[in-house]
Amino acid sequence: MESQNRESFASRIGFILVSAGCAIGIGNVWKFPYITGVNGGGWFVLFYLIFLLIMGVPILTMELAVGRASRKSAVLAYKALEKPGSKWHIHGWVAIIGCVILMMYYTTVSGWMVDYFVKFVTGTFTPGMTADEVGGVFNTMLSKPVEMSFFTILTILAGFLICSKGLQNGLEKLNTFMMTALIILILVLAVNSLLLPGAGEGMSFYLIPNMENVKKVGILNAAAAAMNQSFFTLSLGVAAMEIFGSYMSKAQRLPGEAVRICILDTFVAISSGIIIFPACFSFGVQPDQGPSLIFVTLPNVFNSMAGGRLWGSLFFIFMTFASFSTVIAVFENIISFTVDMFGISRKKASIINCILILILSMPCVLGYNVWSNITFLGGKNFLDFEDFIVSNLLLPIGSLIFLLFCVTKWGWGFDEYIKECNTGTGLKLPKALKPYFQFVLPILILIILIRGLI
Repeated sequence: MESQNRESFASRIGFILVSAGCAIGIGNVWKFPYITGVNGGGWFVLFYLIFLLIMGVPILTMELAVGRASRKSAVLAYKALEKPGSKWHIHGWVAIIGCVILMMYYTTVSGWMVDYFVKFVTGTFTPGMTADEVGGVFNTMLSKPVEMSFFTILTILAGFLICSKGLQNGLEKLNTFMMTALIILILVLAVNSLLLPGAGEGMSFYLIPNMENVKKVGILNAAAAAMNQSFFTLSLGVAAMEIFGSYMSKAQRLPGEAVRICILDTFVAISSGIIIFPACFSFGVQPDQGPSLIFVTLPNVFNSMAGGRLWGSLFFIFMTFASFSTVIAVFENIISFTVDMFGISRKKASIINCILILILSMPCVLGYNVWSNITFLGGKNFLDFEDFIVSNLLLPIGSLIFLLFCVTKWGWGFDEYIKECNTGTGLKLPKALKPYFQFVLPILILIILIRGLI
């Protein structure tokens, strides 16, 4: 039986670090700070934490439960748990397609992080450069297809090489190292930012709810944005977390493990803000710069700092670890699916998928230069269009399907789900939450879906 010899994590801490590594990515360290800045700081952070607890944790337990109960990747997991004749497993295919689309652009952005690390180490940014010259470095990078391709290909090859070595020897070993290094880097960078002159002003904007700061966007918009961010931060809906559930032991209850993953994920997101906001306020830079915050605003800040080359290099190696941990986690899902569905070896699955992702990631790279005239829906380039499909459609719809599968009688059913959830020791999910799961959570996810489409 396949599930008897299924790989498993060497340790519980390995599972938590790998799962958190999948969740911790560009969304935490790039998107979270700039969305916080745009949405007025403290109020946004407060709403984010509330929604993470009432939405993120429950849906995370559902993906993990489906994985752990079935011991299989997405399609076969649904097939193992669904009632005869039902079609839930179709979503398993959609989820895997979602993982592939995610990697079609995420590998490019991960490549940018490596590129910027190299730029800081080699001294591309020199003291005395004007703000426009610093910003120009990013645009120049985007205009060079060979440079962009090199770092994207490097990311993909490294990712599949690591995953081909197996769960314990590849993914778990490297992720444990990267997440440990990530946490040390965060602490070093955060302490450096907190010691800057004027850091207090940045921290109060960031963590103290203030109606003045949120006036411009409106409190309801800030709450809606926080709901979106808390939902997307955990990579839910495309079975990226389900696969790690399939490798889990039954010793621990799922709610406790889900909370631990969320704590680590939130620690990184909040710490990113502690690195960024004091630095912005200290150097008189607006914190609501949007997506350009990391590639234009921050290099300007590092460039003005004493020892800026070192701090910039450390920041972008931190960004590289954060994004690469997601890349290898999603690659693991794609490989595991291929092994389960087609019965081929892990090595062969790694090579086939590596070639596939190398080809499919090129439109995103070329969409900034050679193919920059090709646009979609209202002028979106390849990256924005691919991100729209994943973030605005596949993640919320996928999460809604996982939710309905776990809590309705047409799917796996609430009783089976709660039994799997509460197997083991640790934090227990009360059965009394059933009405909330059946009636309130679906509405919250529909709000996110509709907002994303509008």
